[in-house]
Amino acid sequence: MYDRMRDLLLRFLKVPLEPHPPFGDPASLRVFRAGRNYFRLRLFGWGLGQAFALAGIIFWAAVFIQLETAAARQKQARAVQATTNPSPAAAAAPVPGGAPPGQAATTQSVAKARAEAWNRSVRDAIIAAQKHGATGGWEGFKQVLVELALVLPPWAFPLIWGVKILGFTIYLVQIPITYAVRRLDYEMHWYVVTDRSLRLRTGVWNVQELTMSFANLQQVVVTQGPLQRLLGLGDVRVESAGGAGSTHQQANRLDSLHSGHFHSVDNAAEIRDLILERLRRFRESGLGDPDEVRRAISQASTAPAPSAADADLLAAAREFRDEASALRRALG
Repeated sequence: MYDRMRDLLLRFLKVPLEPHPPFGDPASLRVFRAGRNYFRLRLFGWGLGQAFALAGIIFWAAVFIQLETAAARQKQARAVQATTNPSPAAAAAPVPGGAPPGQAATTQSVAKARAEAWNRSVRDAIIAAQKHGATGGWEGFKQVLVELALVLPPWAFPLIWGVKILGFTIYLVQIPITYAVRRLDYEMHWYVVTDRSLRLRTGVWNVQELTMSFANLQQVVVTQGPLQRLLGLGDVRVESAGGAGSTHQQANRLDSLHSGHFHSVDNAAEIRDLILERLRRFRESGLGDPDEVRRAISQASTAPAPSAADADLLAAAREFRDEASALRRALG
């Protein structure tokens, strides 16, 4: 299933599964990949992030359940208290003219009870917030949330649960996608070496491919961090001529153009020795000395042009060759 999805994605993005070999003898081709422990490390970080996200979803779902239950209980208790113990101010309220006494008193009592409940809820929430700020306890924080839940409209909790369900659905959908991204990023690390050059390709969305000739290579450096040493990984950096800039920004840009990285490979020493050995052979053959190439090009460009006498002599020789060929054909 994963292989089919990977092939479809690479075909859609027009990314070849393998890079084309660089210039050199096909028999000398060597392909290196990122170490398996590098993928395990990336997978561990991915799993840790997923576990924290799931724990957060479960935690806040449990908190919302507690808040909803506590708010429902307090609403019921306050409703019973308001029914059994009506407010004295509501009973003694004046009756508006023209309205039936019983109906006017009931309407005013309900409105006043609602206003008092709202004020009491806000006051209790403020008191709970002050207590929470003073003590910093979890119970105080939960009480603040309960008091705020009491003043929310009835449709608030269904909306919150809808958002929670939507978030959990998105969490489930992103699991295979993010896993595929991690794995595909690991599989797209290609390091190809021949006897003449090397090619490094990484990335899926932004593909970066760097080709370097041994004629320009200057040094090969192996680096290992503490975690890489623990996992048996290492980085190999190859640097070519150039890369000196007048400013820090230019130096960073040129350094990225004149250096290649074998990132998190499990055979860094082998890659370093292979490159150094092939670089030595390349230069001993005379192909790897840039000064020799420049000197030959310079001599060819500065060679004197043939004189007029030399041109006449060459033309006479060609005429003699043509006449000899014609005489041979006539005698034959």
